[in-house]
Amino acid sequence: MSAHADTHAHDDDHGHHPKETFVTKYIFSQDHKMIAKQYLITGTIMGVIGVLMSLMFRMQIAWPEEPNVLFEALLGKWAPDGVMDADIYLALVTIHGTIMVFFVLTAGLSGTFSNLLIPLQIGARDMASGFLNMVSYWLFFLSSVIMVISLFVEAGPAAAGWTIYPPLSALPMAQGGSGMGMTLWLVSMAIFIASSLLGSLNYVVTVINLRTKGMSMTRLPLTIWAFFVTAIIGVISFPVLLSAALLLIMDRSFGTSFFLSDIFIQGEVLHYQGGSPVLFEHLFWFLGHPEVYIVILPAMGLVSEIMASNSRKPIFGYRAMITSILAIAFLSTIVWGHHMFISGMNPFLGSVFTFTTLLIAIPSAVKAFNWITTLWKGNLQMNPAMLFSIGFVSTFITGGLTGIILGDSALDINVHDTYFVVAHFHLVMGISALYGMFAGIYHWYPKMFGRMLNKNLGYIHFWITAVCAYGVFFPMHFIGMAGLPRRYYTNSNFPLFDDLANVNVIITIFALIGGVTQLVYLYNFFSSIFYGKKATQNPWKSTTLEWTTPVEHIHGNWPGAIPHVYRWAYDYSKPGHDVDFVPQDIPLKEGEEELQH
Repeated sequence: MSAHADTHAHDDDHGHHPKETFVTKYIFSQDHKMIAKQYLITGTIMGVIGVLMSLMFRMQIAWPEEPNVLFEALLGKWAPDGVMDADIYLALVTIHGTIMVFFVLTAGLSGTFSNLLIPLQIGARDMASGFLNMVSYWLFFLSSVIMVISLFVEAGPAAAGWTIYPPLSALPMAQGGSGMGMTLWLVSMAIFIASSLLGSLNYVVTVINLRTKGMSMTRLPLTIWAFFVTAIIGVISFPVLLSAALLLIMDRSFGTSFFLSDIFIQGEVLHYQGGSPVLFEHLFWFLGHPEVYIVILPAMGLVSEIMASNSRKPIFGYRAMITSILAIAFLSTIVWGHHMFISGMNPFLGSVFTFTTLLIAIPSAVKAFNWITTLWKGNLQMNPAMLFSIGFVSTFITGGLTGIILGDSALDINVHDTYFVVAHFHLVMGISALYGMFAGIYHWYPKMFGRMLNKNLGYIHFWITAVCAYGVFFPMHFIGMAGLPRRYYTNSNFPLFDDLANVNVIITIFALIGGVTQLVYLYNFFSSIFYGKKATQNPWKSTTLEWTTPVEHIHGNWPGAIPHVYRWAYDYSKPGHDVDFVPQDIPLKEGEEELQH
């Protein structure tokens, strides 16, 4: 087994660390627990910005061309007399998408929970490289700052959609946001990719090399499997986006024509020849589709762990769960063409991508059935983390069902680029991943901050968010099937869509209520850091190793020797034991069999 036996090599120097100053403890920290908190709080701030943007453009769609005090205050010259300008609408949609996908979900899930849980759950003192971990966070922070700065560029931020298709993104003169705003977007993303790669390599090496004695791969909690495989997908696919971004920078600033050909602006032909915008789509979606699994897999891992713990029974189908994670990871790299069915691709190729896309439904369904079976006849503890986990399964199934339609090259033609697509991916990846993140935060908050979150505020947060999320995205399927296109800042020019105006108002009202509800969560989160009820060592009575560490954070996680592992991570309600959970570091009794589902 590859777990090394010398995990205790630097036990001896424990406790003799140089005195930590504010800067070394809170800013340039190399401790994985602090870096996890830095990721979480940065991701939360970016999340607030991303949600504010969505509320603004939702109000624009619901009440187009009506003056709005909020627009005047927040958008300034982009909203003369409080009426939103068409260009800034596209910019808001673009930056909202970018922030939510990369800076909230990728960072909030992988950044926060991979950092927090990998060393704690595998029995390691810290990450393989604390320094690389720190560099990874600060690159992420720098890229977040650059993305926010791009909002204040005079000509406006990037406005080509979060997918930044050329020629809008490749011609600096195409529109206001194609200038400096787009350049900053590309620089920010390049730095973000560097951060993501450093983090991912660290996670992979840590899981392979630093497991404690007895922690074989099949005794790992499913969270670690999810983070491990997510990191591998990241290492494989992010470089492709980096190459796309670099080629785009070349096209914009150095006169090349990778993505441009036969472009006319106001009747004047430009000198670009021989490039192909479809090439950009291939490069973008080769990352873009694995990216949605990079976002959802960690959430799946968190939900598996939380459901087993709160059902007080072992996760159902442990090995099937691992296999399905691996199958999803493999398949995620061969389905990117389903984003391009109407780009003029060969119909035969379309049928190949349809086939591979529909295959992903199999491992996804295996996971869904296993979660439902885990809940079946369990002794369910309905705390906020559990509710968000069940909510995750609900939105993952409802959002996934529409993916079967969009993944079919013939059926996709009718609904491509309508609100049907928006509804699909927001439910299956946006809302589901957010629920997974909230579940993880409610569950591991005591591990992060040594205090408990307020349970009643958690219930308020869950129920209103759950109703509003469906209230926003369920009706979108219907306006999408009616043909309403995405990214239009007003639909009032088309009498065809007049009947849908009321639906857009309803959607926006749900969005506003749901957005305001997040203030309950933010208050709960930040006030509990200081005033929350003090946590016990193992508040949820869980079996995994992180709950064997003391509540106070110490450098190196365990004060003495690192515990050895004797059993898998899911010994809940095991016959022959007095309590309904047996931690992984408890040796097997005489004659006790190790469970391995």
